[in-house]
Amino acid sequence: MIKTLSILIPAYNEAKTIHLILDKVKEIELVNNIKKEVIIVNDFSTDNTIEVLEKYSQENPELPITIYNQPFNQGKGAAIHKAIEKATGEYLIIQDADLEYDPEEYNDLLKPILKGFADVVYGSRFIGGNPHRILFFWHSIGNKILTSLSNMFTNLNLTDMETCYKLMKTDLAKSLDLKENRFGFEPELTAKLSKVKNIRIYEVGISYYGRTYDEGKKIGWRDGLRAIYCIVKYNLFK
Repeated sequence: MIKTLSILIPAYNEAKTIHLILDKVKEIELVNNIKKEVIIVNDFSTDNTIEVLEKYSQENPELPITIYNQPFNQGKGAAIHKAIEKATGEYLIIQDADLEYDPEEYNDLLKPILKGFADVVYGSRFIGGNPHRILFFWHSIGNKILTSLSNMFTNLNLTDMETCYKLMKTDLAKSLDLKENRFGFEPELTAKLSKVKNIRIYEVGISYYGRTYDEGKKIGWRDGLRAIYCIVKYNLFK
């Protein structure tokens, strides 16, 4: 039985949009009256993200929000590590602070869990009939290469290893001893999940409202190289 879903939000310089994603989180009604716990880790933003967050929390007391400030910029992975550490719900989901992913689809990801089929659910941007913004060709090719390479090592058949939306038991996430502080987090997490005995991983099709670099997208080709390194490292070595 799930009483509370912890929603983990790493944030870096998202002052312009984070209130919009929090509005969406606030509005979504989870199935089975599951409660929401929002944990935001501000990764030493240089804009006024923290002021926006504190104001939002004060003005919306009906949405339980915990804010943690990193002492210096450490990266998305490190922010998620801290959020996992602070999570108290039975299950957790990772939510980016931008508007690329839609919290309205939390219930879709919860469905295989609540039916007793899954331990972990990935939200795939490449399956299903939901809306997908058309953007960068080479990003899509890079994602498919990274996902295929990861699958070769893990023996999984994921379609979107790099997706933000990953829902799982909080105790499971806490047990994984995650190390990667930046964008190597995704392949490391997938590699370590694949090694959990008898784990049941599902995928659900989700929407994707991608951003351009002018709109705030941060990932680049160096992150892709790091992902390849992490795929090899965390699958071949303990």
